[in-house]
Formats: sequence, structure tokens, C-alpha cells
Amino acid sequence: MRYRSAVLSQFNAVAPIRICDNGGWTDTWFAGHGKVFNIAVYPYVEVQMRVLRRDGERERFSIHAENYGERYQLADPKGAYDKHPLIEAALDYMRIPDEVALELTLFSEAPGGCSTGTSAAVSVALIGALDCLTPGRLTPHEVAAAAHRIETELLKQECGIQDQLASAYGGLCFIDMHQFPHATVSRIDIPSALKWELESRLLLLYTGHAHSSSEVHRKVIRELEDAGPECPKLTPLRQAAEASRDALYAGDLKALGKAMVANTAAQEELNTSLVGPAHREIIAIARRHGAVGWKVNGAGGDGGSVAILTGPDHTTKRAIVRDVEAANAAYRNIPVHLADHGLRVWESRLG
Repeated sequence: MRYRSAVLSQFNAVAPIRICDNGGWTDTWFAGHGKVFNIAVYPYVEVQMRVLRRDGERERFSIHAENYGERYQLADPKGAYDKHPLIEAALDYMRIPDEVALELTLFSEAPGGCSTGTSAAVSVALIGALDCLTPGRLTPHEVAAAAHRIETELLKQECGIQDQLASAYGGLCFIDMHQFPHATVSRIDIPSALKWELESRLLLLYTGHAHSSSEVHRKVIRELEDAGPECPKLTPLRQAAEASRDALYAGDLKALGKAMVANTAAQEELNTSLVGPAHREIIAIARRHGAVGWKVNGAGGDGGSVAILTGPDHTTKRAIVRDVEAANAAYRNIPVHLADHGLRVWESRLG
């Protein structure tokens, strides 16, 4: 009881994931410059942070990774990241006042490895919560930049910039990266009726297997690095992003679907293994039911998910879900809703 009474405050942060990232692969250091369109959606990642007086009786950080069913305590990480490197690196990166201890709970309804930028959303939400303990407040762009630096500089991972920006800003995003990692982000504002129609026609279909970086990705990166920023294989990806933006401004969802299909074809041109057998089966079912667009989310490859843009008949949307889930017990639909907001942070009232 004495320990619980030591809680000083409680902060909450939520950040969306993203789908339909047309132009992905061009937001990287080896592409040099790029254009990406993506759609921020819920389910979001949520972080709850209790701030306590540090009394020396327990470790400084108590972490509950709810999706993994894990609870553990941690001293200052200081460059040593063990169980959950992304969480621990964020605690290391942010300057937490010495006089406090933290209880952190992290949760997401989106499965890890879904190729929807979940890890970036974890970083964005966690940085947003931790920023409540530091002087001043980071802008969405600064939060995204910090999340990117954590993955690339502290964890030494290959990582583009779009996932962090999509999660921090939310909405329908067009990202113009003029020189890695510097970019401008434009929110695409469309009439409410078009937004509702888009939301009603989007599906996120998970293969049931987590995407993981593989030799295929390393091979693609080596080839693109050798070819340089003007590699012809990158051009249709940049064009798909622009076509997606223009389609929404024109109110043309059929054109958006064409851009999604073109982007997936361009991913295959990078390496045929980036569109796997599970993706192909899901796409084939969606096509039979008249879907107008499909995009293998993220970089593609083994596992992950596919974004589908259906036709206007909601009956066929439900038929796609039914037939996809019947085709393989591992496949499942993850309900999504457009996320008009990016990172949101607020303080709970105690008592």
C-alpha cells in the first residue's frame, strides 16, 4: 500500500499503425530521396506510464509487455538492451529524471510482425509518454525523428522513415523525403463522405505469420545500394505514391486501387520473394470478389499482411473476409478504422 501511494502521476499515450504504404523502399538511406503515401489506422499501440517516487527498494523501471505476457524490472539500460530492445533503448535515449521510477504497460491489438509499422508505433507512443517527464514538448516530427534514431543508431537496424512519421502524424499522409532522412509531411484532407467510403472499403488481412527481415531483404538492399538513388526499379514506387495522393484529391478510389496494384507489382520487380505465396492467395481471393486494389504491406517478404481496397458492395467485402479465413486457419481479418489523429498523450486523474 505504501508503494502504491508513491504514484505521483499517470500518463497515457496512443499511436496508430499504418497500412497501404505505397512508395515504401524509397524512404531509405540507399534510395536517397523518395515519396511515400500511407494510411494511419487503428488498432493503435497504447502505453500507460505510472510515475513513482524513487525510493531505492526496486529497480528504476518496471515493464509489462502485455502482448507477450511478460513483466520484468530493469535498472538504467545504459546501452545494454536485453528482453525488449525497442523499449529499453527508448528508456536509454530519453532523459528520465533521476528522482522518479516508472511502471510501463505496453499493448497493441495489432500482432507484431504484421508489416504495419507496429514497432514504430511502439516507439512513438513510448517517446510521447516519456516526453511528459522532460522540459518542453517534442513536436510530432521530432518524436518521429527520435523513434527513427533509436532503431537505426541505438539498435543498428535497417529502417526507413515513413512508419514513424505515419504514426506521429496520423491521417492520410504524403511524405516527400527530399534527402534522407529529411522529409516534409502533408496531411491529405478529403471530404468526410469520401473518407467514410474509403474506411468502409479497406481490409487488413494478416497471413498469421510474423514478417521478419531476411536474406531476401538484405539482397534487395545490396542491389539498390549498388544501383544508387536513380535506380529504375525505384521510379514506379515513387510514382505509385504520387498517384495515390492524386487519386484521393480527385475523389477516385478506383485510381487509388490501381496505384496499390502498381506498387505491389513494383515490389515484385525488386525481388519476386517480396510477394509471397500467402499474399498471392489472399490477393487472388480478393480479385475474385471484385477488389479494386491490393498492397502487400511494408517491405514485403515472408509473412506480414495485405491491404485490400474492395468495391463499393459491402456484401463482397464480407465475402472476401469469409473466404480468406476459410482458405487457411492462420489467415485473419484485423478490423481497421482511419486514424485522424497521430500520437495522443494525456494525463489521468488519480484517485
